[in-house]
Amino acid sequence: MKAVLCLFLLAGVSYSHAEETVGEKVGSTAKDAKRGLKKGANRVQEAVCMKGDAKCLAQKAGNRMEEGGSTVKDKAGDVVDSVDKK
Repeated sequence: MKAVLCLFLLAGVSYSHAEETVGEKVGSTAKDAKRGLKKGANRVQEAVCMKGDAKCLAQKAGNRMEEGGSTVKDKAGDVVDSVDKK
């Protein structure tokens, strides 16, 4: 019984991929570009950090957390866009 249920669930997942609209693709690309620019700015800022080592490391860690959060948020939005078209 469990095997049959798993088979149906997997079959449903394989057909749940929907095409993104042009607007959603553009929005996704714009978000990727914005994240890339912010990442580059963070790297430059970290490279020229004149504070103490501990403060620079704390700033670097904060930047990585912010970048990771932005990526997760944007990718979650992309998943919602692709699923809601089903």
